[in-house]
Amino acid sequence: MATADFENYFLQATESAAIAASKWIGKGDGKAADGAAVEAMRSVFDKVPFNGRVAIGEGERDDAPMLWIGEPLGSLQDDPLSPAIDIAVDPLECTNHVAYDMPNAMAVLAAAPRGALLHAPDCYMNKIAGSTKLMGEISLDESTSYNIEATSNALGKPINSLNVVVMDRPRHEILIKELRDLSVNVVLIGDGDIAAALNAADPNSDIDLLMGIGAAPEGVITATALRGLGAPFEGRLVFKNKGHRSRAEEMIDGDIERLWQRDDLCSSDDSLFIGTGVCQGRTKGVLHDGNIYSVESEIIDVANGIHKFVSGTHSI
Repeated sequence: MATADFENYFLQATESAAIAASKWIGKGDGKAADGAAVEAMRSVFDKVPFNGRVAIGEGERDDAPMLWIGEPLGSLQDDPLSPAIDIAVDPLECTNHVAYDMPNAMAVLAAAPRGALLHAPDCYMNKIAGSTKLMGEISLDESTSYNIEATSNALGKPINSLNVVVMDRPRHEILIKELRDLSVNVVLIGDGDIAAALNAADPNSDIDLLMGIGAAPEGVITATALRGLGAPFEGRLVFKNKGHRSRAEEMIDGDIERLWQRDDLCSSDDSLFIGTGVCQGRTKGVLHDGNIYSVESEIIDVANGIHKFVSGTHSI
């Protein structure tokens, strides 16, 4: 049985999380929105007929009452014939964007056979992503100017018309200056580098490249999506304190400072990405009329080469 066979169950999980979080849009309480999304997503997983496990989730068990790393999921934990699937979840990507009604908040997950997703610690990751035309052309091992020139040549666009997404953080001060010195159009975002990477991989988007440091768990989810799109993604873990480094050494075998290619982070084609919009952006945001909620989700079935947007309605 393939991971994609569980698509409808997993879609129900992200849709439920998105609807629950949407009730907190614009109310200034990102934690409450995240808590509602986590609880809604977790309740769906109880009903899924599989032997699941949280590979990437809300954190350690002591800090996360639900969807903690290593938590068993599904109704067939004791069935040796049940498919063993790892799940990487972010029940609410962009909690602050929900709190203040900003774009691109989503409920997202990636699923793959047991062991196929990097067991990424909750630290940072330097990332670069773009469209299929940039496969083999860009790399974190190269300088900013090299990557920009390579992108310009591969896309056939002048450097001064390239749009590069970077998270608006003090840690990116040097990167932003380098890009602006090259006359690149820098598109700053508050949060949401999963949606930004998807936009960079989308040939119909006006975004050409994602660069900069974001969360490592979201990097694994992004790699799964971009594997399905045939688009490049690289990541390298970044440690801001000793705790992050020691946790990475416990969770990852080998060189924790290595360059992770897309297919190292998600090593199986039998994988699936789903992102359901909460706020308007990459996907439509949740809309409701009375107790009827409408949602839109982006689904990438890697094994079958299917990339689609689907709409759903729910009576709550």
